[in-house]
Amino acid sequence: MPFSFITFHSMRFKLIASMIAVSVLIGLISLVIGVNLLYRAVLDEANNRVRQDLNVARVIYDNRIDAIRQALAISASMPETVRAVSKGDRVAMDRVISGLSGAIQPDFLAFTDATGRVTSRLGGMLSSPSSSAPVNPLVLKVIADQRALAGTYVLDPSDLVSENPDLAGKARIPVSGGGDGDNARALLVGAAVPVRIGNDLAGVIYGGYLLNRDTAIVDKIGETVFRNEIYKGRNVGTATIFQSNVRIATSVKDASGRRATGTEASREVTRHVLENGETWTHRARVLDDWYITAYEPLSDISGDRVGMLYVGVLEAKYADIRRHAVTVFTVITLSGVGLAIFLGWLITSRIMRPVGHLIRASGEISRGNLSPDIGPMSQDDFGQLQRKFLIMTEALKEREKNQKEESEIRLIQSEKQASVGKLAAGVAHEINNPLTAVLTFTHMVLRRNDLPAEVRSDLETVAAQTERVREIVKSLLDFSRQSALAPEPLDVNRLVGESVGLLENQALIKGVSLTFTGEKDLPLFVLDHNQCLSVLINMLLNALDATSAGGTVHVETMKASIQGEEGVKIVVSDTGTGIKPEYMDRLFDPFFTTKEVGKGTGLGLSVSEGIVQRHGGTITVRSTPGKGAVFTVWLPLHPTMKQGKDRP
Repeated sequence: MPFSFITFHSMRFKLIASMIAVSVLIGLISLVIGVNLLYRAVLDEANNRVRQDLNVARVIYDNRIDAIRQALAISASMPETVRAVSKGDRVAMDRVISGLSGAIQPDFLAFTDATGRVTSRLGGMLSSPSSSAPVNPLVLKVIADQRALAGTYVLDPSDLVSENPDLAGKARIPVSGGGDGDNARALLVGAAVPVRIGNDLAGVIYGGYLLNRDTAIVDKIGETVFRNEIYKGRNVGTATIFQSNVRIATSVKDASGRRATGTEASREVTRHVLENGETWTHRARVLDDWYITAYEPLSDISGDRVGMLYVGVLEAKYADIRRHAVTVFTVITLSGVGLAIFLGWLITSRIMRPVGHLIRASGEISRGNLSPDIGPMSQDDFGQLQRKFLIMTEALKEREKNQKEESEIRLIQSEKQASVGKLAAGVAHEINNPLTAVLTFTHMVLRRNDLPAEVRSDLETVAAQTERVREIVKSLLDFSRQSALAPEPLDVNRLVGESVGLLENQALIKGVSLTFTGEKDLPLFVLDHNQCLSVLINMLLNALDATSAGGTVHVETMKASIQGEEGVKIVVSDTGTGIKPEYMDRLFDPFFTTKEVGKGTGLGLSVSEGIVQRHGGTITVRSTPGKGAVFTVWLPLHPTMKQGKDRP
């Protein structure tokens, strides 16, 4: 529709503007989320690559160690070597060292006897027998463990001089970037292999490489892992070997193009890798460029962390890839938003009118009008939505009607319950006073000794029936919740045992087995002794009444928690007739009973439920007709007592 027919205050304009706003918002959200996901994807890819590169670098580093170990192991097993060491033939040992040096080109290589004293060395320099030359750490461990050893270790300058005087100067690296003095200690990799005559140790052959200023490993990593790739005049990948936190061998170059030996790793890297022993992967600034870096600790032959192995990938390459991808993604997203706005403009003009009617109708429903005007019924697919809307309003009307009827029923039931409670309390109080007088005077007359036997028998009948009426009155008082609780710490097992003991004879007479199993170490519960005893007796009497001769009634106590609150369960189960399903919902209603007239008031379970609830507990029942019933009382360990009258 032409724009001139649309006013800025019309619903049509607002709906179209809303769709445009929604399209733009969704487009921007998609753009932000997409760019963020793209950034994370590129960053994750870079981190994954640098972690893999670090693994390859470690393999190259370990291969350097393994190569010299294998070479020494082969040499140590050769007959010529064994004969030379066993005879102390220095000329023969020098010949072996010369041949081996030509093959592996080590920085140091030597033979020792079984005590660790050097008997032949690369370069021919030997200490006098009387000198106290230090024994190489690798040799010490081989002599102690009687097996070959290869790995990384650190030597002080004085020890390094004993191996090769030329190495001491090469190992000294000036520390820059805030360092203190020079790094004079040497980081080495090497191996030592025992030379045996039979099973006896005759000597040791050992050798290795100085890593300070060594370029073999880092350049091998650059060639193998990064293929020496250059991006915008800078190496894409770099590798470094650290002694402690100082670069001693690196392919990282400073502004002048020299290898950046002597520079230090950051404090954060040092803390994570050297102090905590973690592998650290993160974006970091290395001299003047940003790299995606990975570091892992290097441990010596004793397991101490003495350095770090590093690889890094130039971030600029990934940043450019990410920037290009973001640009393409932005163009695609904005184009999609523009297309969505155009299509929304066309579609909105067709669906706007029925939508407006439904929006207004929804507002009327929210204000309580369940018969809103939804306008003329559409003949297209939107008409189905209008008809569903009408069905919904009818359903709301029906639900409101049902809720009103249910509320009225609940109100009537509540008022009825209140009336029954008041009636029960009133009747109980009115009957109790004259009943007490009748019972008192009956007992006074029974004290006379001149009463005929027939009269005395009749008076005793009167007294017994009066006591029965008195119990009924007490049940009415309990039902109306007039009696107060008298809580005290009680042993639940003892309380249950007392109730079972009171009814054992009755169970014996009826031929029913009455048993009790109590869980040990139950804590003391704060309960009203008499009222809880009456609850248990009531449930046991009901169970005995429902159980025929030969059946069983079993009581059990156990610890149980409900919604995190500790308590105890008292379970009364029987093998009686059970309870019919139609009676289950009325079981705890006052004055409801399935017993014959005159054999029950229908208040027992209702009163019991009230007593349990006043103790903060619950009482439940489950039953299968013909297979018995199970009543379960749960009482909390720390109840909140409800004193006085509970019923309205």
